Amino acid sequence: MADKQKLIVANCSGFFGDRFSAAKEMVSGGPIDVLTGDYLAELTMAILLRAKQKDPSGGYCSTFLKQMEQVMGPCLDKGVKVVSNAGGLNPQGLAEALIKVAAELGLHPKIAYITGDDLAPRLKDLQEQGEELAHLDTGLPLARSGAFPISANAYLGGWGVAAALAKGADIVVAGRLADAAVVMGPAAWAFGWRQDDWDALAGAAVAGHIVECGCQASGGNYSFIDEVPSFRRVGFPIAEIYPDGSSVITKHPGTGGLVSLGTVTAQLLYEVRGPIYLTPDVGARFDTIELTQQGTDRVLVQGVKGLPAPETTKVCINNFYGHRNTMTVLLTGLDIEKKARIVEESLFDVLGPKESFAVCDVQLLRYDKADPPSNEEAWAHLRVSLMDPDKKKVGRAFSSAVVELALANIPGFTLTSPPSDGSPAIQHWPALIGVDKISQHVFIDGQEIVVPAAGPRTPAKDVAAPAIDIPPAPGGKLVKAPLGRAFATRSGDKGGNANLGVWARTPQAFAWLRQFLTTEKLGQLLPDCAGFATERYELPNLLALNFYIKGLLGEGVAASIKADPQAKTLGEYLRAKIIEMPESII
Repeated sequence: MADKQKLIVANCSGFFGDRFSAAKEMVSGGPIDVLTGDYLAELTMAILLRAKQKDPSGGYCSTFLKQMEQVMGPCLDKGVKVVSNAGGLNPQGLAEALIKVAAELGLHPKIAYITGDDLAPRLKDLQEQGEELAHLDTGLPLARSGAFPISANAYLGGWGVAAALAKGADIVVAGRLADAAVVMGPAAWAFGWRQDDWDALAGAAVAGHIVECGCQASGGNYSFIDEVPSFRRVGFPIAEIYPDGSSVITKHPGTGGLVSLGTVTAQLLYEVRGPIYLTPDVGARFDTIELTQQGTDRVLVQGVKGLPAPETTKVCINNFYGHRNTMTVLLTGLDIEKKARIVEESLFDVLGPKESFAVCDVQLLRYDKADPPSNEEAWAHLRVSLMDPDKKKVGRAFSSAVVELALANIPGFTLTSPPSDGSPAIQHWPALIGVDKISQHVFIDGQEIVVPAAGPRTPAKDVAAPAIDIPPAPGGKLVKAPLGRAFATRSGDKGGNANLGVWARTPQAFAWLRQFLTTEKLGQLLPDCAGFATERYELPNLLALNFYIKGLLGEGVAASIKADPQAKTLGEYLRAKIIEMPESII
């Protein structure tokens, strides 16, 4: 390490498919101590599962391997450690592939890989030991679900990473590490933290959450687009972490994007639920986070309080859920609703009643305009989605039936895609398991080190959230304007649920927001969300509200029939809504 009083952790990936050149950019763009990458999500695990079924030697994120071809040498020269969860469903396979790449380059890095997250072979035994693996939202035990599990991976913490680094590892790859663990592990190793240094660990967990989604912390997907100087080659985020767990979020100089109170706040609200952010190693209290703009592209994160590690950890189970397929018919010009009804009736006269499918969803999406200025602006979409255990019913039998209407149905009949067989539907089943049933296995230098997941449970100090001085809600003249002219949002998916964070730029605006945007009001503004159980949380320290909408996304992204199965657009949808609000806060 270049400076024992500071650990510089640079992220180079927020998902499997992120900018390939980012690893090289982060290593060459300035001094760093650790290069990290988060490649996994619920959808990624389903993608890797299909890859491993085709080739048992696969199942890891191949782009990471190719990135290491570019940066392995420079990292060894500069003493930069590499930590990633790119191992996916086969961390051993990735480690072996890395050894081959190193040999071809004439390099000799010390490579470690971590297992212990794969619970699929143990599911029956674990249930016999009393682990019900009940669905987190419905409470239904896995054994009573009738589901067919095809993978199950527990979220691991960062102590296996710390153990590997302590043994001199240059590159550490793992499977389903928790997103923040790729940052927490190196920090715990660098500063010699104990497993009950709750506040320091919580600070690192917050830093890890901020940087783990790549450029979302540095201007990407940011609501106030006019604040971002440039979206060209947005710089990936860097966390400068200190011994007490505080950090500064920044990026390499000369890169696009922006690191500000706003961009960091937006990422803090991404894919979270309540004020306590649970990791396998600590509970980080988001209601204690203090953010300070230190200068251009530098935000100080401090004051984070931690709670003892939970007695359980999350398990991501993927169940085979059948097959799904979607076909979209373009409807053009006049009589859109009548045309949609004719297509729908004609199609299901051939296919049979809608009730004969496990899931049948028909949506008329109106993009058309009166007196359209262009052909494309005369179009509406009739989107028909089917899901069923019987592949034949929703495969070619369905898509070909749609095609066969082409010359015998409405005028202007056109499709957006050719017929297809559809794809497997993979149900996301989130559950919890006792940490005493989990251990991490670190393999390095031909040795196996077992790191128990169940750490000490010494209680943390009971610290109240800092008092935030929020003024009364402003009054005065009301004006009609889009909600997004005053407020920013960030939305995402948590399995079949969606989260929607909304934040203000001033205490006055937050004071108005917290009294205006109730769960009832949200349902009125977004009728798509009405009828779903919705939780609302206040984070005054971030001038933010967070909504957690249960069941909005069905059975998760890999089994969803929604056009936006990850709720990425939900926040901007809310910002487009016209409301009445005080002129003073716009």
